[in-house]
Amino acid sequence: MRVIAPSKLKRFGMDPRYRDAFEPLMAWYRVVKAADWSGPAAVKESLRSASVLRAGRVVFNIAGNKYRLVVKINYDYRVVYVRFVGTHAQYDTIDANTI
Repeated sequence: MRVIAPSKLKRFGMDPRYRDAFEPLMAWYRVVKAADWSGPAAVKESLRSASVLRAGRVVFNIAGNKYRLVVKINYDYRVVYVRFVGTHAQYDTIDANTI
């Protein structure tokens, strides 16, 4: 898969407040780069904690469920767009289906 905007992951993980997220985010990135997801079932098979939403959106728990990562996936083109990365409190302020 091709990940669009991995800089969002790095920027979040490099923030001193969220340094414990850096390695888990990079581990997620490595898994996704090596994946070839053809649909939501392939995502769930690869990363069981993923929550599949509508319109290609998927939510991942990061760092033992301390952080949330929302992506939009274009399965036909094998592209993953990073839409949001943040804490649970920050996640609660967004609409994961539209972000």
